[in-house]
Amino acid sequence: MNYSITCAVMLLTSALAGCHQPSDKSTTLNHLPVGGGCDGCELMYVGMPERLSVADTSLGWKSESNRLLLTGTVFRMDGRTPAANVVIYYWHTDSAGYYSPGTSSVRGSEKHGHLRGWVRTDNNGQYAIYTSRPAPYPGEELPAHIHLVVKEPNLVQEYYIDDVVFDDDPLLIPYLKKYPAENRGGSGIVRLLQMSRVLVGEHDIILGLNIPNYPEKISRPIESGLPVGEDQPSFTPLHVYGPDKGTSTCPVCKYGRHQGLILFCGNNVGFNEMKRWLTFLESESNRRAGRLKVYLVLQTDGQTEQFLRQLEWMGDSLHIRHTAITVVPAFHDQPTDTYLNQINPAATNTLVIYRNRRIVDKYINLSPDEDGFRTISRGLDKTMGDYLNLPSLDSGD
Repeated sequence: MNYSITCAVMLLTSALAGCHQPSDKSTTLNHLPVGGGCDGCELMYVGMPERLSVADTSLGWKSESNRLLLTGTVFRMDGRTPAANVVIYYWHTDSAGYYSPGTSSVRGSEKHGHLRGWVRTDNNGQYAIYTSRPAPYPGEELPAHIHLVVKEPNLVQEYYIDDVVFDDDPLLIPYLKKYPAENRGGSGIVRLLQMSRVLVGEHDIILGLNIPNYPEKISRPIESGLPVGEDQPSFTPLHVYGPDKGTSTCPVCKYGRHQGLILFCGNNVGFNEMKRWLTFLESESNRRAGRLKVYLVLQTDGQTEQFLRQLEWMGDSLHIRHTAITVVPAFHDQPTDTYLNQINPAATNTLVIYRNRRIVDKYINLSPDEDGFRTISRGLDKTMGDYLNLPSLDSGD
């Protein structure tokens, strides 16, 4: 993987908006359509089976050579609660870049081609789509993509989310430079792994995230950090202590494939609190045997060299070996791109957990005590991810 390309993608936002245009449909929220309308999405009901399963196999899985398993979890707007009984409709091009008709295509669905289907999430919010990797439209600048439309059980209208695109597509970065993404439902950029002659991509969906006129709202006493479902941005803190000491290594550029934890400490955190955090984070890193990369990020905010020496002494005295102690001029600093994290300095702390560069959990104003540590440990366990738990690759045959 070319990490410079990956970082550029994350700086440009995290997904592709798709080929949808607003329609004149309306729903019950102030007479405005949820999602702003969705031209062509009514085709999801053409040929839809009466009974839908958690997994679907398209003709691409059986006839195309470039097999793809797209799987993930659908969450409610809080990014943590699994959403059951959500219908996901997908369609995409064939290996030549066309929405080619099939001999078994249902009349009226020809516009979406024959590589289409539906899944319904189970009680854990999970789904699996066995299909083929699409090709881009011939002679055009749009990256290869899979269209997704979701229909929630408690909403009258379906709405589209960002298309699934692939981080190794050479068309992706030039396109996002011209057409920044909306991140509807979270980042649409998927990183593929090759497993048993099958490409496997994990794509979680956050219902309502960046969806216009969405009725459900989440209220918190204080906001800090990007929403769960977005991509963790690249930024370049100075490493005062740890494996990359003396450098400005970007956590996600170098270690993005790992599970990562970044603790942003606000203005009112003292050294005793930092010590408790560091001791706990180092123990978590040791316990997870190199599968977790941990970073403490502090603002220098005009502090002198003595402050940096104190941090270095603290790392030595606590025998820190794996956790990185880093500093940035300020959370709104632009030269280091720290501002992309959208951290509120008024928050005592903002803790972000990411995996495959995707933010999978977030906590604000946790205390460095047993309750706070237990919350983080459970969050890390829950979001660790394990491809061994994916549906069997043989199930699509």
